[in-house]
Amino acid sequence: MPQDATYPTYVLAEELGHLLLAHGQTVTTAESCTGGLIAGAITDVPGSSNWFERGFVTYANIAKVDMLGVPPMFLETVGAVSEPVVAAMAQGAADAARAQWAVAVSGVAGPGGGSAEKPVGTVWFAWATPMGIETERRIFSGDRHAVRAATVQHALRKLIAFIKDNQ
Repeated sequence: MPQDATYPTYVLAEELGHLLLAHGQTVTTAESCTGGLIAGAITDVPGSSNWFERGFVTYANIAKVDMLGVPPMFLETVGAVSEPVVAAMAQGAADAARAQWAVAVSGVAGPGGGSAEKPVGTVWFAWATPMGIETERRIFSGDRHAVRAATVQHALRKLIAFIKDNQ
C-alpha cells in the first residue's frame, strides 16, 4: 500500500473495490479534467480488474460526443463544464461499459480557463447509479494539482457513499 500523497486515494479505491466485489458489481469512469486519474487510482489496487473493466478519458469535446454520446447541443449551449454534460458522460460510460456504477467529471483545473461563471477550481460531478444519475458542482481551491487531486478523492468518496446507501 502506498504511503505517499496518494495514500488517502488508495484507501478509497481499495474500499470501493471491496464494496463492488461483495455485490458482484462493476464501475467505470468518464474523465475530462482529471485525465484518467480516477481510473489510475482504481487500477493502483491489485485485483481491480475484477470490478473495473474500462474507463474513458474524454478531454476534448469531440471525444465526449464520439465515445460517450454526449449531445453536441449540450456542449454548444452550456459548455463541457456543466451538469447536462457530466450527466450524459456518466450515463454514456455506464452504458458502454455495461457497469452498474459510473463516475464522470468535467472541470476547470487551471491555472487558466476560468470565467466569472466557472472560476478555476469548478468541477461538475455525475454518478450513474442503479437508481439514476446524481450530480453535484464543487469549487476546489489550490493549483492544478490540488484541484485534480481533490476531484479524484471527492469522486471516490461520493461513489462509495452511494454504493453503501443503495445496497
